[in-house]
Amino acid sequence: MLKNHFKIALRNLWKHKVFSFINVTGLSVGITACFFIYMYVAFELSYDKFHSKVDNIYRLVTDIKTPSETINTDVTSWAFGPHIKPEFPEIEAFVRVSGESFLVRKDNIKFQEDKALYADSNFFKVFDFKLLKGDAKTALTAPASIIFSETSVKKYFGDADPIGKTVLITGNAVPAIVTGVMKDMPANSQIKADLLISMTTLTQKFRTDIDDQWGNYGASTYLLLKPGTNPKALEAKFVPVIEKLNGREQRERKMAATLLLEPMKDVYLHTTRGGQEVGSMSNVYIFSIVAVFILLIACINFINLTTARSVERAKEVGIRKVVGAAKGELAAQFIGESVVLCIIAFFITLALSSLLLPVFNQLSGKVVSTGIFSNPGYVAGLFGLSVLIGLLAGVYPALVLSSFRPVMVLKGRFSTGTKGNMLRKTLVVAQFSISIALIIGTIVVYDQMSFMRNQDLGFSKEQMLVMDTDNDPGQEAFKQAISTLPGVKATTLSSAIPGGGHSGAYSEIENNKGDLQVANLALYFVDFDYIKDYGIKIIAGRPFSRDFLKTDTAQAMIINEQAVKLFGYTTPEQAIGKRFKQWGREGKIVGVMKDFHYHSLQEKIDPLTMRVEMKAFNKVSVRLSTANLPVTLAKIESAWKQYIPNKPYSYFFLDEFFDRQYRSEQRFGKLFFNFAILAIAISCLGLLGLASYSTYQRTREIGIRKVLGASTSGIVNMLSIDFMRLVLISFVIATPVAWYFMHKWLADFAYRIDIQWWVFASAGILALVVALTTISFQAIRAALTNPVKSLRSE
Repeated sequence: MLKNHFKIALRNLWKHKVFSFINVTGLSVGITACFFIYMYVAFELSYDKFHSKVDNIYRLVTDIKTPSETINTDVTSWAFGPHIKPEFPEIEAFVRVSGESFLVRKDNIKFQEDKALYADSNFFKVFDFKLLKGDAKTALTAPASIIFSETSVKKYFGDADPIGKTVLITGNAVPAIVTGVMKDMPANSQIKADLLISMTTLTQKFRTDIDDQWGNYGASTYLLLKPGTNPKALEAKFVPVIEKLNGREQRERKMAATLLLEPMKDVYLHTTRGGQEVGSMSNVYIFSIVAVFILLIACINFINLTTARSVERAKEVGIRKVVGAAKGELAAQFIGESVVLCIIAFFITLALSSLLLPVFNQLSGKVVSTGIFSNPGYVAGLFGLSVLIGLLAGVYPALVLSSFRPVMVLKGRFSTGTKGNMLRKTLVVAQFSISIALIIGTIVVYDQMSFMRNQDLGFSKEQMLVMDTDNDPGQEAFKQAISTLPGVKATTLSSAIPGGGHSGAYSEIENNKGDLQVANLALYFVDFDYIKDYGIKIIAGRPFSRDFLKTDTAQAMIINEQAVKLFGYTTPEQAIGKRFKQWGREGKIVGVMKDFHYHSLQEKIDPLTMRVEMKAFNKVSVRLSTANLPVTLAKIESAWKQYIPNKPYSYFFLDEFFDRQYRSEQRFGKLFFNFAILAIAISCLGLLGLASYSTYQRTREIGIRKVLGASTSGIVNMLSIDFMRLVLISFVIATPVAWYFMHKWLADFAYRIDIQWWVFASAGILALVVALTTISFQAIRAALTNPVKSLRSE
């Protein structure tokens, strides 16, 4: 019996090749898209889950309260980890990590390693990063110990054993011993590094007092708690201990720190504080919904196409019932055909997934999977999903086909009834509601991305070349040498660039009441040319000037508009001449600059201070002319090698660097767009099926109308109008739903667009055009059919 059913199924599929191709293609594309989204979501949810002790690992974070604000930071002071560990038996181990950029040299080989981490000796006890060579217990104990990743070590040692060998680190050429080689850190880890350097290198060689600096916040601290520890109860215990260890200093500085614990497994997707790498739970939700929508559309499409062809099999069913076929047997036959179709779609999905996975990895910006067969569970799940879709999607067509009344069918009268028509129309409305919502979402995403790219940032980033000198002693001479080159318009030195981070400084600034108000403020160290060269506007007072060389290098500060508001002044002019104390310097505010976006547009502009500190510069910014750019770059490189010979030459353009901050949103937009296109294409197939079904049922009506003189355009309009109503109903349903979800998505941006009416109008018009184009193909074909053929059966 099964063999007979299988043969009939294959014969029917082969007999109707075009129908089978459309149905299988739509289903395969839908399942493939859903499968890709599943892999992406599974990858995002898997971050840091590979650590065996992840349920007991917590990130220690800090709320810092000052008289001016409460700062919710993702780091702690350097002193917290080593000082609180002995106070709490619940803490099994702690580890601090801090990102660093290191110049590493071996003989004539030198690289600037931007993905380096200082790490405490417990690093491999807390985390499950695999050490391929070396002793995990001691590899990060001694000062000047260094561990390379298996990829980075090859740059210096090739295939030779590096253990015990020496490399030179930093511009001062400090000898460091290679104590280990670790496996490359997984892509789904929020902690990423190409090399690790023992924390004792920092605490015993470079900054010997840092372990006791309670007010210096810069370390990411992780705690491994003993099993059964209640993290909330432990948080409450932190309060009296911090008071005991550092209460007096905090009161003197008017800063109070509250320690909180974040589960490590939740940090990547759920933290609001930031970190080395963070994701978006909103995007995970959105893509999950899109996956369900695409799968739903594909199933609806399958049902509509199958029932559309059911008319052609009505007589077959009637004859089989007359000769004794039971309703259950017929239903099983048609469900079996549905499953066979889905199994074929499964194999096509495997082929499509294997072929398109590299493209999807590139679109998503991360390797979500190295291959679909790398995880057998994926393939098994995909097969199960295909069979399940076949069973569920085949039930309704099977019931319709097996319920035909043979007498009526064989007389030539067939109708599936009002309920059947209503169901099919409802399914098309559901399809196009989803498609229109996705069109609206795509337009909003691209509009927001365009807004962020074209927003006035308050500074000039075009043709600005940036080089990191790592505070090399030759940087001033290098700046002077390249400033005379023909293609160089301006040069400036600083500690930071817009979008590239900044220092946080404990500050006291005179407020509108005449008191010194404590605040933790962002700080840029800049030279005299920085403000002019970056096109930052001074709206009160003056910029830094060499005419005031002695005072401006020690006693002058410039603040932005947000800082003016923070200290209670109503106009920028009121802040000029007010006192400040910051990092051992005292002086007066000499200028107020207009706010500029020194973060991305996802973050609001915070108070910012600038000071001239000649020994704190590590970046050279160069404004270039577009004429003869390759020649200018070559001359800059030549000067670099002359004045900063110990550091490898590298540079980037600020506009590209700043735009890089929006890569995750851009990738989200591209993925969203591609999945929206797929959903619309599959919806059109479903609409084509329903149009085919409708025109077949009205064949004789069309023939009679043509005999009575109806024009082709009149018949096309008659057949199209019902479907246009369905699209309009879909538009009414989709608009408020899409507005709600996209409004929630935009809420994550500090600076965002307002969703305009034209977005909805454009989506509605586009949906109507796509639907009309799809329907017109079938309608025109029916309208041009010879009426004699249409009426022959009467």
